[in-house]
Amino acid sequence: MITLVENSITVDEYLYLRNQVGWVRLSDRQAEMALENCLYCVKAVDEAGYILGMGRIVGDGAVISYIQDLVVIPEAQGKGVGSMLINSLVDYVKSITEEHTTMMLCLMCAKGRESFYEKHNFVARPTDNLGPGMIQYIKSI
Repeated sequence: MITLVENSITVDEYLYLRNQVGWVRLSDRQAEMALENCLYCVKAVDEAGYILGMGRIVGDGAVISYIQDLVVIPEAQGKGVGSMLINSLVDYVKSITEEHTTMMLCLMCAKGRESFYEKHNFVARPTDNLGPGMIQYIKSI
């Protein structure tokens, strides 16, 4: 049985998950600040309490929110964990969206994962009306 736990991820768990999928290594302080400054986070754990994945919402919580760090360890991928996490993230954003308004919920998708997000009602960019998502990495030397 998989359980979702809200707003309770530790720095060690966050860094562990990032490492499991080969993401860029963060300092402990970066991880701590990322978790402190997100609007919402959720983790998935198995019956033994072993962490399987997590996701975060960042943004202003009024006009725009982003799904950030949606990650599932390789051995738990394809078992519905990611869908449980993304549904929780979307539900959170729906819960904070002011009545009679629209909130933009965005994300940066890992290459090859587009179909996962499309089945959860996200639209790949570019479209006729929306340009491509873009990014810049700022590296301190």
